Amino acid sequence: MKIAVKRLIRDEKGQAMVMALVLLVIGGLIIAPLLDYINTGLLVGPVYEKEMAELYAADAGVEDAVWKIQQRVSEVMQLSCGSGNQTWSYNMTDVNGKSVGVSISSVDVVNNITFSYHIESIASDGGSETQIDAYIAGINKYGDFSGLLDQILTSQGEIDVAEKVILDYPEGAEPLPNYDDDWPTAEELIEFYSEWDIEYEEYYSDTLDLNGSNMTKGPLYRDGELYIQNGINPPATLKLTGTFHITGQTEIGTTGQDILLNLNGQTIFVSDNTTGNQKALIVGGKCTVKGPGCLVAVGDIEFKPDSQIGEAEGGGPVFILSAAGTTTLRPSGTVYGAIAGSVEVQVQQGEEPTITYPEGGFGDSDLGFPTGIRYLAYSIASWEVNRPE
Repeated sequence: MKIAVKRLIRDEKGQAMVMALVLLVIGGLIIAPLLDYINTGLLVGPVYEKEMAELYAADAGVEDAVWKIQQRVSEVMQLSCGSGNQTWSYNMTDVNGKSVGVSISSVDVVNNITFSYHIESIASDGGSETQIDAYIAGINKYGDFSGLLDQILTSQGEIDVAEKVILDYPEGAEPLPNYDDDWPTAEELIEFYSEWDIEYEEYYSDTLDLNGSNMTKGPLYRDGELYIQNGINPPATLKLTGTFHITGQTEIGTTGQDILLNLNGQTIFVSDNTTGNQKALIVGGKCTVKGPGCLVAVGDIEFKPDSQIGEAEGGGPVFILSAAGTTTLRPSGTVYGAIAGSVEVQVQQGEEPTITYPEGGFGDSDLGFPTGIRYLAYSIASWEVNRPE
């Protein structure tokens, strides 16, 4: 009896068949709904792909409209802002294989929120369509800093003027060592001097050598350090015909021969924020500055100019601003204009320099500085997808 039982236990023939039959039954139960699921996915996939392509195409229409608004193309500028009764429409072709119709309307207020434009973008392939409605908000990117021009010296910090320095200013235009009004930030100044309607010439060299000639230049953008000098005689003149925007440390007339810097109503803006032993902007002893115009830096400014600042050769006033640093003057002649920032005026040996505030202020001088002019930066405030049933 024991032998028979052992033989039955050892003999496992047929067990694999049982497992195979079980797997076949399970597979038979699963494969039908699985194939149906795959078939549904194959049918639905192209539908989702088509809707996604339409969505991306409609969104491309919105982005294109925002770009046109930011670039202030003529059709956008002709819209009656605030009236909401004018619309500019145009078409885009073959965007993800779709045609896109875009319309831009000027608006004023929606749900008590101020906007600038309403964009409607519809992508279609002749059958289905996807529509996106977006509202574009205009945001002021810098303020009105005309108050900085109202006094001969203006600062939120310290003003240190040597005893031999003569301050010549009309009654009521006295220095304000504690200035409490709006002060420009580095970001606001960079935004202002990066306006989209200024077509800068990019300058790739770190040296601008006048080589004894008279040069006109601007608007100019230099991403990095810039050294403006006159390498040879005779004295040279650099006349600005637009803003100079320089991102690195800048030196003007610190070496070489004499330079007359004619600002010509323009601005040299240095967005470098260097302070301390190094300076963001240095105007050296080989340079005479003719106004009107502005010399603006985010970081420290050092002036040790030759002769005059401002009135050279009958020029106008010069406004000097260090937005986040100290302006140090070591003049050997008169300074005609105004200075803002933390201010330190030193005296060179044997000199008694005079700083003169222009009679009547800066008036209507076009200084290339944010004085009452604001511009709007546009951003998408709301974005909604609509698909017709």
